[in-house]
Amino acid sequence: MKSIFKPLLISAVLASSAALVQAQTAPTGQGMMHASARGEHGRMDPARMQERMAARMAELKAKLNLNAAQEGGWNDYLAAMQPPAHHQRMSRDERKKMHEEMQAMTTPQRLDRMAAMRAERDTLMRQREQATRNFYDLLSTEQQKVFDANTMMGGGHHGKRGGKGGHRHG
Repeated sequence: MKSIFKPLLISAVLASSAALVQAQTAPTGQGMMHASARGEHGRMDPARMQERMAARMAELKAKLNLNAAQEGGWNDYLAAMQPPAHHQRMSRDERKKMHEEMQAMTTPQRLDRMAAMRAERDTLMRQREQATRNFYDLLSTEQQKVFDANTMMGGGHHGKRGGKGGHRHG
């Protein structure tokens, strides 16, 4: 009879490692509400996210020093970057209803539903890409450099360990 000790030991080590990694990479700091205050893990406050996005966009606009001819392109770009109204955070009841609907579907129906959702996200992304390209084409070479430096990964702050709004890795 094979020993059950070795598989149990391996499982315990893996579970401990996963818990340790999760604790080290748990999001902290700016923009995150405490899980205990909102009752959900890993969810950002949508109002706070909107505030931060508006502040970043205002900062970018100021840095770009746009002229009057570029304002229309900026407004189109800004509108394209806004999340659609129907993409607001789902309530617990809405998530439960969606889960129940998915459970009632056959696997091919679920796959079709997921494909439709993916297609919708892809369409939105293409619209954002085109709006960004259209606006970028209106900018001078110097403004393009400013735009490039300030839009990489949400304003260029990500990737710097502990930087403003950045992810902390390691």
